[in-house]
Amino acid sequence: MNKVCVIGVGHTDFNSMTPDMEWKEFMYEACQKAYVDAGIDPRKDVDSFITCAEDYYEGFGIFDEFVPDQIGATLRPCGTVCGDGIHGLGNAFMQIKTGLMDIVAIEAHSKVSDLLTFGDVVLFAFDPVFERPISGPVERPNFAGSPSYTKKAPKPLIGSSKETERIHPYFLAGLEMQHYLRKTGTTEEQCAKVVVKNKKNAFRNPYADYEARIRVEDVMESEYMFKPVKSLDIAPTVDGAVCIVLASHKKAKELGVDPIYLSGFGYCSETPWLSTRGMDAGYAKVAAKMAYKMAGIKKPRKEIDIVEVDDKFSYKELQHLESLGLARSGEAAELLEEGELDVKGSLPTNTSGGLLGVGNCLEATGLQKSLEIVTQLRGHAGKRQVPDCEVGLAQSWRGIPTGTGAVAIFTREGR
Repeated sequence: MNKVCVIGVGHTDFNSMTPDMEWKEFMYEACQKAYVDAGIDPRKDVDSFITCAEDYYEGFGIFDEFVPDQIGATLRPCGTVCGDGIHGLGNAFMQIKTGLMDIVAIEAHSKVSDLLTFGDVVLFAFDPVFERPISGPVERPNFAGSPSYTKKAPKPLIGSSKETERIHPYFLAGLEMQHYLRKTGTTEEQCAKVVVKNKKNAFRNPYADYEARIRVEDVMESEYMFKPVKSLDIAPTVDGAVCIVLASHKKAKELGVDPIYLSGFGYCSETPWLSTRGMDAGYAKVAAKMAYKMAGIKKPRKEIDIVEVDDKFSYKELQHLESLGLARSGEAAELLEEGELDVKGSLPTNTSGGLLGVGNCLEATGLQKSLEIVTQLRGHAGKRQVPDCEVGLAQSWRGIPTGTGAVAIFTREGR
């Protein structure tokens, strides 16, 4: 079979503000590093290029017209996936599987610091008739529990125009976290421990931007934003770019590269309407089932050595672990308490620092997760290195309000 390998990775640093760099410079830096890592010339060796970007995040339409120059794809096949970077990885995987392409480069980035109305952009993804109007002036309880009515919404957490009178769309995370806590018996304090763990892990990651030594009490005392979601439960946004180069097994051998194999991939997009889908990360369950089958994984808890899961909100790390079949319902918090999710635990999770420690890099999220797994399997993770890594899982969720996610399985040996 036509096995698919990772032969090169490249990335920029991740920073909350980057006024001295444009998005084109991010893309160029990440891609050049990946091509050097792979030992290839993009003008001669790469058969296809993929970038992952959303026009609304970029600030102008038909973004793929602005892509080829800085990633080396001038006069070469080049396409844009409007989705998380891990979906671009899946597209590249399929291109190589067809036998038509030998080498494909995938790039994704975030320049969210230029986006002044992030909250409004996210809100635009909601159904315009039944869901988006919820964001208008409403009667709601204040955080002390007594009813209150305001004509204007409270100050948004992340980027929203000053003129608007709307509740930030992250209110949906508050509803989903309430559902998760009640269903599984997990506590807010246990979710706070996810924040403490991931920000601590970020100290060992040179490109992370939100490392911190904090206590559970610090998280619990932070401001409620969308109860029970507190300010420190939310991954702050960050700028940065990642590029990954995939190749067929035959081409990797010709190049003399010691590859990491992309042995399984799965993806799922649930219904976009909130009223017709659940709050149990069904997308992760479906995607994991596909990826495990392709990679030949029968018992994921025993066979997977390291995991990077989406943690845009603290509870999401625990929810995703359970949806991926790596823990039973309500068990993820127990594993966290027992230290099993630490770097030296039996199921190291988000050793990079996760999005809580690195930062929410929008469409680059899936590639950032994949970058960490590849780095670990190569044995290049330094002080955060997990010993004897053979199989790793990267999972990403596109974020509110979507039910879209994907899972990639990377291995030291081809399957």
